[in-house]
Amino acid sequence: MKPLTLVAAFAASLFIAQPAAAQAYPTKPVKIIVPYQPGQGTDVATRYLAEHLGKALGQAIVIENKAGAGGNIGAAEAARAGGDGYTLLMGTNGTHVLNQFLYPAMPFDAEKDFEPVMLVSTFPMVVLAPASSPFNSLADLLAAAKAKPDDVQVALPSTTALLVLELLKQQTGTSMMGVRYKGSGSSMTELMGGHVPLAIDTVSASRSFIASGKLKALGVTSLEASELLPGAKTVAAQGVANFQVVAWNGLYAPKGTPPAVLRKLNGELAKILAQAEVKQKLLELGHEPAGGTPAKLGDFARSERQKWGPLIQKAGIKAD
Repeated sequence: MKPLTLVAAFAASLFIAQPAAAQAYPTKPVKIIVPYQPGQGTDVATRYLAEHLGKALGQAIVIENKAGAGGNIGAAEAARAGGDGYTLLMGTNGTHVLNQFLYPAMPFDAEKDFEPVMLVSTFPMVVLAPASSPFNSLADLLAAAKAKPDDVQVALPSTTALLVLELLKQQTGTSMMGVRYKGSGSSMTELMGGHVPLAIDTVSASRSFIASGKLKALGVTSLEASELLPGAKTVAAQGVANFQVVAWNGLYAPKGTPPAVLRKLNGELAKILAQAEVKQKLLELGHEPAGGTPAKLGDFARSERQKWGPLIQKAGIKAD
């Protein structure tokens, strides 16, 4: 056989092998690393989706929690796993955007060490005040912040909440004092106890208190109105043009995972997220279903890094 014919035959065999590999995959259980504690929002949503994905793929999906260093420990383990499609990572805006600017050194490269599969869900934050607060809108809050710079205190239970405050200050020319807390539990206790006048937190952590009338939503940080909190006005709709801050979950595979496997995972997830019952359950869990191609997730994460990197560096924000 001539050399050129051999090359053509080899290339054709590779082309045929890719779809065949995707059809056969998976032939054993698949592991998804969740880089946070069990019971945390990303963990709960991942476990729910894993049940559906396992049925679609015909194999068990095993969830492994590897928490620590803002998600870096679990993400680094996933990056080292090798691209055979049997170890995946439920990444977040923390692992794949923020951490590289917050930590002095990273054990993985968010872009070079992973293949995007799908943007799974997003969840906005909300600016909160107690029911007895004199603030009834974002305009009330901003007026108070401009009248007495740094006199308005805001409880911040996460890095994403801190970024909401920094972006709000930047885009409105106001100055407010952020008070950092370890998680929503302590900040909510302080807020409802009257020890701090405002807080920024996830919709899922706060909406039961909003529904019961204990808290008021002054502004949601998604660009469009959120199905997670019907009736609440966005920050953008209250005069802060194009304001948007969302946390998110995205499924990733280690670098080198075959494209056919990535497409199969993406296709099955797309079918799952299209189901009405799945969408409703994710909303109940505090997640807005997303979706799209692997390229969409890759482009979205890059745009997020371009947005948040300069702001984090300018504000001098570091990991706790």
